[in-house]
Amino acid sequence: MNQHGRDDRSFLALVNAGAGSAGSDAVGAVVGELGRAGDVELRRTGSLEELREALLGAGGRQIVLLGGDGSLHAALQLLWDARCTWDVGPLGIVPLGTGNDLARSLRLPLDPVAAARVVTSGRPRALELLVDSRDRITVNTVHAGIGAAATATAQRFKKRLGALAYPLGAAWAGVSAGRGFRLRVEVDGQVVAPGPEPVLMVGIGIGGTIGGGAPLVPGADPHDGVADVVVSTSTGPLARLGFAAGLRRGVHVERQDVTTAAGSVVEITAESGAFRLNSDGEVTDPQTSERFEMHTDVWRVFCP
Repeated sequence: MNQHGRDDRSFLALVNAGAGSAGSDAVGAVVGELGRAGDVELRRTGSLEELREALLGAGGRQIVLLGGDGSLHAALQLLWDARCTWDVGPLGIVPLGTGNDLARSLRLPLDPVAAARVVTSGRPRALELLVDSRDRITVNTVHAGIGAAATATAQRFKKRLGALAYPLGAAWAGVSAGRGFRLRVEVDGQVVAPGPEPVLMVGIGIGGTIGGGAPLVPGADPHDGVADVVVSTSTGPLARLGFAAGLRRGVHVERQDVTTAAGSVVEITAESGAFRLNSDGEVTDPQTSERFEMHTDVWRVFCP
């Protein structure tokens, strides 16, 4: 500790310049809290290239990511591509997004200043990543089926309709999905969904929640080294309503038309048509198959 009562630590705080929270008072408060423990540089990044340069040029400083699940996903993808997720050292996470689902799973405070305090006083814990066959990572959850279809539709109308795009996307997906998606799902080589029976949604979780706290994969633990899988065949109109109601309370996994599993390798194959994936809020183009593999202890986060 130096003469000013601070630890001899140095922080690089990164925030997306285009995010709504980038100019908020919360950012200044977080920088002030970090400044109690050491020197702080705040950098606002306006592109993936700027973010990459900042991450790889931290020079031994502790990186603190200010943002939501999308910002965290982007940063970890860049670090994974550079094969340095572990070498950059433990990351600090200050949730400034809308959902902040990984922060919830890690039991980080949702108050930005309290989260900054965890960065300065918490302990580093090793975490896993889910990586697909195209080297795309997931830090929290990835799901296929009606949820991904709804998000993809909403994104098409977001600029014109704003928040109204999301209920429109959900309604459109409910109609266009028809009787569901014919997907074959295997977990560690064991068939969980055989394919002929249509499914409503397949969820794979490192963390347990989506959409700001909806417990898609109840009990998922980001430290346990396995992917938790939920497959819903709730495709009828009443069954969909029942699944949605159960999802809000985390009891959907008790339904007879919902199957759960856990493992290190998950494979999804379309028996007909195609499907999209929603990984940490990022939606892919339609595809016909995907393989996910868990990679344990590949990055670290300061936790309470």
